[in-house]
Amino acid sequence: MRIAHISDSHLANIEGVATSVGTTVALLRAAGHQVTLHSPGPLSRRHRRPGELPSVPVPTRPYRLALPRLPDAPVDVVHVHTTGPVGIAGLRYAAARSLPVVFTWHTDLIAYAPYYPEVPLGAAYAGLRLGLDWRARALRDLSRPGPGRDLRLFELGRCLLAHMSVLLVPSAKTAEAMAPMAGGTPIVALPTPVAAPVPDAEDRRRVRKHLDIPPDAPVLLAVGRASPEKNPGLLLGAFTRVRRALPSARLVLLGVRRNRTALRRTARRLGVDDALHLLDPVPRERVGSYYRAADVLAFASTTDTQALVLGEAEAYGLPVAMVDDALATRPGTGSRRPLAAGAPTEFGALLDRLLTDEALREQVIAEGRAAATAWSGERYLAELTGLYTALRHTSPTRRPAR
Repeated sequence: MRIAHISDSHLANIEGVATSVGTTVALLRAAGHQVTLHSPGPLSRRHRRPGELPSVPVPTRPYRLALPRLPDAPVDVVHVHTTGPVGIAGLRYAAARSLPVVFTWHTDLIAYAPYYPEVPLGAAYAGLRLGLDWRARALRDLSRPGPGRDLRLFELGRCLLAHMSVLLVPSAKTAEAMAPMAGGTPIVALPTPVAAPVPDAEDRRRVRKHLDIPPDAPVLLAVGRASPEKNPGLLLGAFTRVRRALPSARLVLLGVRRNRTALRRTARRLGVDDALHLLDPVPRERVGSYYRAADVLAFASTTDTQALVLGEAEAYGLPVAMVDDALATRPGTGSRRPLAAGAPTEFGALLDRLLTDEALREQVIAEGRAAATAWSGERYLAELTGLYTALRHTSPTRRPAR
C-alpha cells in the first residue's frame, strides 16, 4: 500500500508527536508498505532525505518551519499528524485528489493555547487555508484568552474533521473531547505502542553515579517538558511530602529545556532544591537508562492525550503514579494505573506508597509490563492497516480544498 504520512514535527525532535510518527512509519515500512514521510528537513537539498521538506528552525522552540508544498506522487491513503502548515497542506492535497484522509489527533490545542502563542496563530492560518470565513472579529477572538478563543478553536476542530475520512485518537480521553466536533466523521481510538526495552543491566548504577545519587536513595523521575501545562508545581509540592517521609529521596526531571529558573525558585521555596536534578533532553535510545535508574515515574500532567512515557516506563518495569483519571486505564489489558487527586498531599502520599510498599510495587510493575506487552506493535499495525484498507474502498466525503 502507498501511504503518505505528513507531519510538522521532524523526527529528530525529542517529543511525543515525532516519536509516534516515527514508530508508525517504521512499523509500516518493516511490513513492506511504501511509505513517504513529508516532514521538515534540512534547508539544503543535498542533505534532505526523500519526502523531507526544506525548513528553518523556529527561534526559542525545538521545531522547524517547513515549506508547505507537497510533491505530486501516486498515493492510496494520506495520513496527517499535525495542524501546522505542512499538515494543512496535506489535507488540501488529499481533498484536491479525492484521497482518503486519516488524521491522528496528538495534541489538545485548547489546553495548550494559553501557554503557546503559536497555537492560536497556527489556528488562524489553518482556518483561513481551509476556507473558514474568519473576519477580523474571529482573529481577534483567537488572540485573546477566554471563551471566545475556545469557541474559535472548537470551530476550527469541526472544520478539520470535515476534511477527514476518519479521526484517530490515542486515548478514550481524546475521543470524548473530540466527539462534539466530529459530525459524521468516525473516531477510532488507536494508542501508539511503545518499543520493547533494550537490555542493559548496568544502566541503574551508571546513571546514578553520573548524577551523584547514592545507590539506595529513592528516585522519582519525570520525563518531558516541565513547562506550566505539565503541572510541575504539583510535582514539586508532592515531592516535599515525599521528602518529609524519605529524606534521602531525589527528583530527576529529564528533558527540561525551558522554565529552569522558575523551577529552581519554587524548589528553593519548598526546601527541596538540594534534591532536584534538572536534565536536558537526551536521545530516545538513552531514555531507558533513566527509567532503570529510577524507582517511580511521577506524572503530574493533565493535558496529555496519551503520554507515551507512561507506557515506556511500564515496559521498563517502572511503576507510574499519576493524577489524570482519563489516562489511568492502560492500553492493552485495560488495567488501571495508580491514581491520586491532583493536590500535593494526595499525590505525595501515592508516590510515598509506591516507593515503600513492596507488595504494591510488585503488583503495579507486573500489571504495567503485561499491558505494554499486550499492546504490541503487531497489534497496532494490524488495526491501522485494516483501517487503511477499508478506506481505500470508500469514497471520501470532504469539502473541496479552496
